[in-house]
Amino acid sequence: MLQSLTDFWNSNQTLTILIGILIIVVPLLVFYVHKALKEHPKGLIPTALANMGERFGYYIMNAVLLLFLCSKFGISDDAAGWIYAVFYFSIYVLSLPGGIIADRTQKYKTTIVSGLVVMAVGYALLSIPVFGNESISITQILVFTCFALLLIAVGNGLFKGNLQAILGQMYDNFEAEAAKKGPEALAEAKSKRDPGFQIFYVFINIGGVIAPFVAPLLREFWLKAHNLAYNSDLPRLCHKCIDGTLAGDDAANLSSLASGVGHTGVADASFCQNYLEIFNTGVHFSFIASVVAMLISLAIFVAVMKHLPDPAKKVKSDAKVAKAEVESDAKEIRQRMYALYAVLGIAVFFWFSFHQNGQSLSVFARDFVATDAVPPEIWQCINPFFVIVLTPIIMVIFSALASRGKAISTPKKIAFGMFVTACAYIFLAVIAIMNNYPSGEEFKGLSEAVKMAMKTSPYVLIVTYFFLTVAELFISPLGLSFVSKVAPKHLQGICQGLWLTATAIGNLFIALGVTMLNTFPSQWMCWAVFAGFCLISMTIMLSMVKWLEKVTN
Repeated sequence: MLQSLTDFWNSNQTLTILIGILIIVVPLLVFYVHKALKEHPKGLIPTALANMGERFGYYIMNAVLLLFLCSKFGISDDAAGWIYAVFYFSIYVLSLPGGIIADRTQKYKTTIVSGLVVMAVGYALLSIPVFGNESISITQILVFTCFALLLIAVGNGLFKGNLQAILGQMYDNFEAEAAKKGPEALAEAKSKRDPGFQIFYVFINIGGVIAPFVAPLLREFWLKAHNLAYNSDLPRLCHKCIDGTLAGDDAANLSSLASGVGHTGVADASFCQNYLEIFNTGVHFSFIASVVAMLISLAIFVAVMKHLPDPAKKVKSDAKVAKAEVESDAKEIRQRMYALYAVLGIAVFFWFSFHQNGQSLSVFARDFVATDAVPPEIWQCINPFFVIVLTPIIMVIFSALASRGKAISTPKKIAFGMFVTACAYIFLAVIAIMNNYPSGEEFKGLSEAVKMAMKTSPYVLIVTYFFLTVAELFISPLGLSFVSKVAPKHLQGICQGLWLTATAIGNLFIALGVTMLNTFPSQWMCWAVFAGFCLISMTIMLSMVKWLEKVTN
């Protein structure tokens, strides 16, 4: 085992990529920490760290879920995509009842702690490498897996929106303290909210940039310890062999790929069963890292929670103020909520398009991109890496424009973000047309030699994720900041839950991406659908900009 670990360390390209990314990311992390400690509320860093640990655990699972469901259970990309979509929908939509619970009980911190504990239990269940045998069927294991995913979704609903609500309350207090010093100090404090949420968002993505490496590294190590190697297409063929549906080119491909991963005997059902169990056991072990990440987040949050804003005390002392706000400013509150709903409607289409990173883009990376030495999950780290690298550039641009009196409003930023998202899919459509890509199902039926000749450069994924990341930076962190600005004091948890519910609705339909990729006659049609949705959303957003600016100013 020790020799296997040494060989794995010396020969693994995935590990080399991770080390290179860390060399770039760590100095930027120091920059963000310094900026946060110098210019922002003291609670920003511990809150961001607590969220980073949770997101690290989550992104481990997110990077592998769709491909893991296919490789373990032998289900189609479409079926796995819909399980993934329902799970993603549940994660975000449950933030609304999570926010309602916290708002009504005024126990935000207790709700957050409960969420972390429930998530840890869910990940612990996923880490158990259970496989079908005489006493337990594969269907029962799939139900067990879905139950574990449900626990993770429930825990996330209790955690995610309420932590963001506490962050918003932190900046409310920060601005209230600055107001005592005069108008200039207040204006300066208000200018810190958007950058504060951007820094918070960066910490989310620090977990996201490292997490996609965990499962592939553990899986590849476990395969190497059993004198085998990784191949993304082999699990699909192994399931066909076990089910007795292997035929045509697939039979020849199975023998070729089995030999390529180090198997010297006949590629029969016995080999296939063994390979699947070893392959997926390594993935199961990666969920142990998710459990550890949840416990680290829990420890950080418990250690600092007494120093974070206490909504219960705040509401008690401000009860008369909150009541007066509701009674005398009811019309203004309604207008602010209408503005929120308008932005949420646009956000639905953004998340529908953006969260293809775990759906059609993962399948595209697996099947259509020449990444022999790099597992398809790894490509999901490009987006969070770009978030970390590009955020300071975006912050400098926004700050420079504001200092010149040319500040861009949040609605305009969101409209621009939708345009950039459309550009990502227009780019993919052009690549698909240039390479004459067929549907995913047609592509899978081709011989290995033909498929390898048709695969495109990894730079296609890098360019695509660059566009998507720029769009994300114009929409997601600033959307959180926008919600914290317009949310009435007595509805902060619910409003953050509404933002996440819009994300949930978009996520519910993300599996359509895999369906379109695999069934449309030509691949470019799939990408054109996403581009069309984004351009329509951009047009609608631009038509509402003046009204939204008036309501939110």
